[in-house]
Amino acid sequence: MLSSSSLRRATLRRRAQLVAQATRAEVLQLDAGVRLQGFHSVQQALPERHGLVLLLHGWEGSADSNYMQATSACLLRAGYDVYRLNFRDHGDSHALNAEPFHSCRLDEVAAATAQVCARPGAGLRAIAGFSLGGNFALRVARAAPTRGIALDYALAVCPVVDPAAGLRQLEQGHLYHAYFMRKWRASLRRKQALFPARALVSREELALNMRGLTRALVLRYTEFGTLEAYLDGYSIAGDRLAALQVPATILTAADDPVIPVADFRAMQLPDCVELDIAKHGGHCGFLTGARLHSFIEDYLIARLDARAAAQALTPPQAARRA
Repeated sequence: MLSSSSLRRATLRRRAQLVAQATRAEVLQLDAGVRLQGFHSVQQALPERHGLVLLLHGWEGSADSNYMQATSACLLRAGYDVYRLNFRDHGDSHALNAEPFHSCRLDEVAAATAQVCARPGAGLRAIAGFSLGGNFALRVARAAPTRGIALDYALAVCPVVDPAAGLRQLEQGHLYHAYFMRKWRASLRRKQALFPARALVSREELALNMRGLTRALVLRYTEFGTLEAYLDGYSIAGDRLAALQVPATILTAADDPVIPVADFRAMQLPDCVELDIAKHGGHCGFLTGARLHSFIEDYLIARLDARAAAQALTPPQAARRA
């Protein structure tokens, strides 16, 4: 909560301004008329960049969330270009698509990743995500070889593992449930106002709790048929990541109040995936002191630098980039 607060945003104001100065906003044109909003920031710290990092925010966050701004600023200073992608209906992107967001829209996020990673430039290509964005990052990495996505590394911070368990956890934490429902209802109202001819969601449905509203939208806008099938559709629990080939790191905290730590300990992961469970950190917080600096920023750069160094010593990688 402190990590997402206006207090921390105030401490990030200068860094956010520096990010904005190096950033170009754009809209990615994808198959079937899908459009996603992105923000491309070019590093100016080095003569040649170390690589490109695609950042994915959490549910009802955005490219401008505190953790996205802070991470972007650190990456730019370290010599990495950054691409912050807004999921459908997040940030200021509600008008771009008529159909609403849901968490099983992997194809469009993978297609956006493929476009961004295919752009020219030196160094490694990496994807990093927070919470639901971490879940998407790992699913994109899993799909990368078959979809021809040039991806070298993935990092997921407190990713949603078992959505059904995550939903139960949120239902038990009334404060967190209220926080997300307030933001989600506001997002749905905004979407409805932009598409008044479509019956997106009724006033009665907006009064439902998270489970009830999710079920209503799943039945109307997906082909899953049941809430349970939908939640399973974006699960990465158990052995769902066993076939992952892209080197990856999963960072979480034992005291995360949103994602049960037991979900991580039950995962069956390949040797290329590092699972790091910190004793403390909350949900995507990992704040280290009164200045509200997050350990995530240094952690990500250390992993990226190590991966970049290893890649530089691998001739096949260099040949592929050439």
